[in-house]
Amino acid sequence: MKRILILCTGNSCRSQMAEGFLKSFDSSLIVYSAGTNPSAHVHPKAIQVMKEAGIDISDGYPKDVDQFINESFDYVITVCDHAKETCPIFNGSVKKRLHIGFEDPAEATGSEEEVLSVFRRVRDEIKDAFYQFYRKEIKKGI
Repeated sequence: MKRILILCTGNSCRSQMAEGFLKSFDSSLIVYSAGTNPSAHVHPKAIQVMKEAGIDISDGYPKDVDQFINESFDYVITVCDHAKETCPIFNGSVKKRLHIGFEDPAEATGSEEEVLSVFRRVRDEIKDAFYQFYRKEIKKGI
């Protein structure tokens, strides 16, 4: 079983969506997400657009990366540049560190529909990128 940690700054959008998608691809994966500066809650629009894709992340909550610092992972994946730059050194073993970056949909402005459009686009980019990661990194080892 592969252990994967997905890191973002707030752990309210991108990392939560990536965690949801990876778990949907393969229920045997052990996937966590965390933030270097966690938000108070998962962004409601992230929950909404993931639900549209058939994945419920409403039970998720932002976690601090510090709670994982002593654990070992097969992959630690950053999904934003800030998390990549501030990613801590883990006391546990990390076999591979990867960066798969995405625009922050929480920074989108405009009408409700324009903001939702950005969330949907980023959601789809995350799904595609993490499916490619899953196929190339995880499935090849099975």
